[in-house]
Amino acid sequence: MRRIAVPLDVMLDDFDIVIEDDRWNAVDLEPLAHAAAQATLTHLDLDAEAAEMTLLACDDTRIAALNEDFRGKARATNVLSWPAVERGAVTPGGDPLPVASGIDGMLELGDIALAYETCAAEAKAADKPLAAHVTHLIVHGLLHLLGYDHENDPDATLMEGLEREILGKMGYDDPYKENGP
Repeated sequence: MRRIAVPLDVMLDDFDIVIEDDRWNAVDLEPLAHAAAQATLTHLDLDAEAAEMTLLACDDTRIAALNEDFRGKARATNVLSWPAVERGAVTPGGDPLPVASGIDGMLELGDIALAYETCAAEAKAADKPLAAHVTHLIVHGLLHLLGYDHENDPDATLMEGLEREILGKMGYDDPYKENGP
């Protein structure tokens, strides 16, 4: 896998990152998250400088509680997202509703949460660097904030295609590529 260096000019002003579990510091989460957000928003021709969102970097216990509270699933998961506005496509495989800026000119996107243990276990099982997996999950979570989903095959095809394109531009491998025999 080739990995590009994260440029220093991708720190988005209104991207708040809350690190509850110190193990996230080992993956240099903040610049990685900013680069993933910048790449995603730029790919979709959205003004990254106007984007408002929050990333919670927590552990499995915390995300399991969030998952139970918001989805009724009392188990840990890798990533959760809460869009500020529902932007889901009207038809399967269609583009989500456009993102409109508020009266302050900002794009209120929503919140994403990541769970350390689940992300680390998935990266290890897939034999990929944790930073690559976390970058993928941030791109995935941000696409959810923007109205993309994978509830049916046409929606999943659209969303996964965008993930491949964005991560490819960042120098990461296709996250859906099957590992060899």
